[in-house]
Amino acid sequence: MSIPANKVAPVVVAIDGPAGSGKSSVSRAAARALDFGYLDTGAAYRAFAWSLLERGIDLEHPENAVAGLDDFPYAIGTDPDHFFVRVGETDVTEAIREPRVTDVVRHIAKLPEVRQGLTALFRILIAGTQKAGIVVEGRDITTVVAPDAEVRILLTASEEARMGRRSKELSDHSAAVVGEQLRSRDQADSRVVDFMNAADGVLTLDSTELDFDETVTAVVDVVRNQTARISHG
Repeated sequence: MSIPANKVAPVVVAIDGPAGSGKSSVSRAAARALDFGYLDTGAAYRAFAWSLLERGIDLEHPENAVAGLDDFPYAIGTDPDHFFVRVGETDVTEAIREPRVTDVVRHIAKLPEVRQGLTALFRILIAGTQKAGIVVEGRDITTVVAPDAEVRILLTASEEARMGRRSKELSDHSAAVVGEQLRSRDQADSRVVDFMNAADGVLTLDSTELDFDETVTAVVDVVRNQTARISHG
């Protein structure tokens, strides 16, 4: 993907947060309200894991995954109203949420070479957005992928609130199972990146007492206030 030399750099909104914090749905809705693009970085890790599984690569030894980066024909929709994920010609938007992918993606995502390769991809996608700005969400967006973003937010909530929200999404799972999944994922990911504590210059937005619409409004207000301060610099 080539970037026109005269293209104005987009406003970048970087959002991090733990599992169940609502960062994906909130980020997408905020992007829609702002008329910005939207990038779900977690989808890339899932799509990469899916592609490795499809190719029969032995993921008992995750280091085997690194070579797969050389042949990873990935595409993602950054329009919040037309989201899709493809690997080659295959639409994997739903497939990357399958349990078999969830079971292995954490092992892939912890590999430094994989994170470096996908971070480079994310930066190309960010620069290539056709919108005035883009909301980028994930685990290390505010510190690694886009540390110079105009707006950086850590979206968090209490463990009880996150468990409750995820339980509603996964109605076929018990609260105990959902809680263990959240704790397990957070524990695994925290070995790679600190997504529970805001880095310097990152605003913490606690949504424990906020509903979905209130959280979206809070994010949009932060973006508008921050970009207004920058423009009046």
